[in-house]
Amino acid sequence: MSESVASLYESGLERYKAGESPESLIPVFKEICDRAKKNAAAWSSLAWLYLLTDKPNQALKAAQKGVKLDKNAPQARVNLVLAMLDAGQKGVRPHIEVIQQMIGVSSEVRQELAESIEDGLSRKPDWASLQRLKAWLFE
Repeated sequence: MSESVASLYESGLERYKAGESPESLIPVFKEICDRAKKNAAAWSSLAWLYLLTDKPNQALKAAQKGVKLDKNAPQARVNLVLAMLDAGQKGVRPHIEVIQQMIGVSSEVRQELAESIEDGLSRKPDWASLQRLKAWLFE
């Protein structure tokens, strides 16, 4: 029997946290998205992996799906902003404002996003778009 989408997702996250390369995890998350097309977290994770591997156009498509499926997911919004910046798209301000509202309301969301940003910078230290986003949100 094939692995359930939930266990595949959890396994993929654990592999990511253990330091596995984004390149090797992209096929895992693509499979999850193919099997569970309405899983916002999976689309958001796939977008993040594409961003880490300098594939902004693919990241943009995945991030747009993630936000469309769950407009209230802070990480999905962050990924969309980053994909837009990396792909040279305009119109990030409304998304930044939504994220600022989210972190203003919830210290837990603020903490999670701060940790995510630090993770991104540890994996891709010269990521200019992420550095800009960090400044907009936390400075």
